[in-house]
Amino acid sequence: MDLRQLRNFVAVAEELHFGRAAARLFISQPALSFDIKKLEELLGVQLLLRTNKSVALTPAGQVLLDEARNLLLQAEQARRLTLRSAQGALGRVRVGFVSSMLYQGLPAAVRRFEAEHPGQEVVLQEMNSAEQPQALLRGQIDVGLAHRGIVPAGLVSERLRADPFLCCLPPNHRLAGRERVDLSELRDEPFILFPRNVSPHYHDLIIARCVGAGFSPQIRHEARLWQTIVAMVAHDMGVALLPEPLCRAWSPQVSCVSIEQPGGPSEIHALLMEENPPRAARLFLDVLRAATTGEGDTTPLITP
Repeated sequence: MDLRQLRNFVAVAEELHFGRAAARLFISQPALSFDIKKLEELLGVQLLLRTNKSVALTPAGQVLLDEARNLLLQAEQARRLTLRSAQGALGRVRVGFVSSMLYQGLPAAVRRFEAEHPGQEVVLQEMNSAEQPQALLRGQIDVGLAHRGIVPAGLVSERLRADPFLCCLPPNHRLAGRERVDLSELRDEPFILFPRNVSPHYHDLIIARCVGAGFSPQIRHEARLWQTIVAMVAHDMGVALLPEPLCRAWSPQVSCVSIEQPGGPSEIHALLMEENPPRAARLFLDVLRAATTGEGDTTPLITP
């Protein structure tokens, strides 16, 4: 099994269509079909279910797709690292991060770190908080930036920042423009929230805040991305609770109002190996600490 076979398989698995995959790879469809068949013979398993009208992944195919993506990413990183080494560069820092870090100092930290350490490059890999500990233990990343959670044996956690939640309201909302709002005033409002499986940390924190104010939120819509949630609020489809840096990042498209009731903050933690973490990872965290004290870049990279 070689990288070419893996690239071909990933293309078919993502397109679920041999013709489109062949066009994407700039090869003929018969050659691609032959290559996939040879891969299945090599592994001794069926990877794809084919009919005249459709292509679908088998369970074994789904497993290979996930692993193949990781292997191809690692191969590309190895190629780039080798090239940089030949050019005099020293190495890289692989950082797993939750998307909210894009608004909490991470872009500024990357720029500053690479400016201060010309021989190093930062490679960012977006991962949810549940994926990062295992990625660290498997050696796939050097440092994780995740929401608070249970830290497995072998890792250490350091809180980088804790931000209050704000009410994110449509600009024309009856409570927009206030300095503070009693959360119970939103008991009859439709809420927009992450599905719990996407972000258990935020989901549970937000539900707890509402329950603490005496009501269970009416979750009307669910969205997987912060950008989508804010865009839906801006279009007057509901209200949401967001960590302060994220809510402020999209003002004045939405109105950001403080909450009267105290409650748990949104926490970001750095994760490292307990024993012998890479020196470059520790240096990067030194830079990130400064960037997350309010000096970070909170400009959205993707506007809603």
